[in-house]
Amino acid sequence: MGFWEAFRYWLKLGFINFGGPSGQIALMHKALVEEKRWLSEERFLHALNYCMLLPGPEAQQLAIYIGWLLHRIVGGIVAGVFFVLPSVFILLALSWIYAVHGNISWVAGLFYGLKPAVVAVVAEAVIRIGKKTLKNSILLGLAAGAFTAIYVYQVPFPVIVLAAGVIGFAGNQMLPGRLSFSSDALNSAKEGLSATAISDDDPPQEHTRPKWSRLFKVVVACLSVWWTPIILLGAVRGWDDIFVREGIFFSKAAMVTFGGAYSVLAYLAQQAVHRYGWIRPEQMLDGLGLAETTPGPLIIVTQFVGFMGAFNHPHGFDPVMAGIMGGLVSTWATFAPCFLWIFVGAPFIEYLRGNRHLTGILTSITAAVVGVMLNLAVFFTQHALLPTGGPDWFGIALAITAFLVLRCWHWGMPAVIGSAVTLGLLWKVV
Repeated sequence: MGFWEAFRYWLKLGFINFGGPSGQIALMHKALVEEKRWLSEERFLHALNYCMLLPGPEAQQLAIYIGWLLHRIVGGIVAGVFFVLPSVFILLALSWIYAVHGNISWVAGLFYGLKPAVVAVVAEAVIRIGKKTLKNSILLGLAAGAFTAIYVYQVPFPVIVLAAGVIGFAGNQMLPGRLSFSSDALNSAKEGLSATAISDDDPPQEHTRPKWSRLFKVVVACLSVWWTPIILLGAVRGWDDIFVREGIFFSKAAMVTFGGAYSVLAYLAQQAVHRYGWIRPEQMLDGLGLAETTPGPLIIVTQFVGFMGAFNHPHGFDPVMAGIMGGLVSTWATFAPCFLWIFVGAPFIEYLRGNRHLTGILTSITAAVVGVMLNLAVFFTQHALLPTGGPDWFGIALAITAFLVLRCWHWGMPAVIGSAVTLGLLWKVV
């Protein structure tokens, strides 16, 4: 597997990674673990569990981690940039249409078929990943407990992850081996599959070994890339400028966005609407709807907030140009920290791979994440297929069809999503 083959995959992924974090993780799992065999199930889940503990979009960080694992830092940069870059330009165009023309109904029509496809993608991912990870009754119970906690009691996602980690650590002391993937399970999972590009048994690659000198260079480089544009804007335009304030605000938000976009939306709305007065409440809801129609992480909604904030307060610029600048600054501040978390932490996570205590913790977190993914599938089903006006029978039929072609006939994800979007648009037109 060469660099340019991976480059083409990451480029394609940026245009098809709809469905929020669960759908995006499902896309990468199907392609990288099952089809391309670039890394094993164990390596994929090991990376995923670390990314689940980080602030920011876990699916993009997983892409950075895998890109780094395959092709060093340049591979991580390519994976992380292309994961979000198409959605940046798509959402900028949609934000411009929204701000200037105030009509996004055609977007809803175009993507009507997308939501049923997302329901199918997430449901299929829950079944596929659950079968591979919930190997005993304890892990199955953890998944069920996580689902109950988040669905019935609305327990915050970070609390669920923390509780699962504590249970994994304690359980591994009392029941050794029950909260980890057994060698038998791993060997049976590998039977009939070709070797992966990165073998579980090979010694660690040189670039994955933690070194303090390299760590220092990475921290300095990442912090410089993250903060230099904001500092330059402050030096040129003053620290009360709209672009600088957005850059600082979204940099702070990037460090507290544990649990994905939905967990931080209330904080964003509170600050952007009530404290800074950048946008109106109804615009915040419209921005979330626009972000959900684009590929990439849902947290890209911060770009819409930055666009509208600068558009409404251009401070001497043309409003559209100010909006574009505000959107790009907000996007930069939101996603630049993701590379820091991975490039600094991943070498230590790789070094600890196979550690019994860490494996127990991460395996328990994986089980809990399956329960959270199930909650997301139920959430999408309720909102996309069972709206308040009654069941959407066409959407239900489309979701069932998409699930069957994914599960039984093994269609590729682009074909499923493209077909669903086309059928949804035709249904709306006809």
